[in-house]
Amino acid sequence: MTASKKIDELYDLINGIETAMFTTRGVSGQLVSRPMATQERIEGADLWFVTNVDTHKLDDLALDPHVNCSYYNNRTHEWVSVSGIARVTKNKTRIRQLYQEDWKTWFGDEGGDRDGGPTDPRIALILVEAELATYMKVNKPRPVILFQVLKGIVTGSRRSPGEVKEITGAELMD
Repeated sequence: MTASKKIDELYDLINGIETAMFTTRGVSGQLVSRPMATQERIEGADLWFVTNVDTHKLDDLALDPHVNCSYYNNRTHEWVSVSGIARVTKNKTRIRQLYQEDWKTWFGDEGGDRDGGPTDPRIALILVEAELATYMKVNKPRPVILFQVLKGIVTGSRRSPGEVKEITGAELMD
């Protein structure tokens, strides 16, 4: 499979999963995960997330920008793991480009320019530049998978609902 095809498959999986578990390394050295919504894909970019500049995750990223974003689709059992480097930006043009009205829910209206709108000074974006992506795309119909699960329970055989694929940094750069 070509790198381009794998990348398209990876983003198709991510688009089908609403929430990523965004993992950083905290100030104590422990790994910390929190749910975050992946924003719309922009050509030439990897993963975008919106955040409040006052959150602890930005403190974590200042100490160590290495992150992992993991996704799991409970319905299909497909999953994605993306490791990369996070950069924080307050670029107003990019914020306006990605802005969604539902962001107001997360920021609230505190009056003035702190209204949860695209010019709110609390809004920042996190860009994750992927270095490695691993994912599993289910390649069998659901009834076949259910049959394999039952067969595995009865016979002790291992089930394999899909193929695990990896996209390396070099492939991600193409």
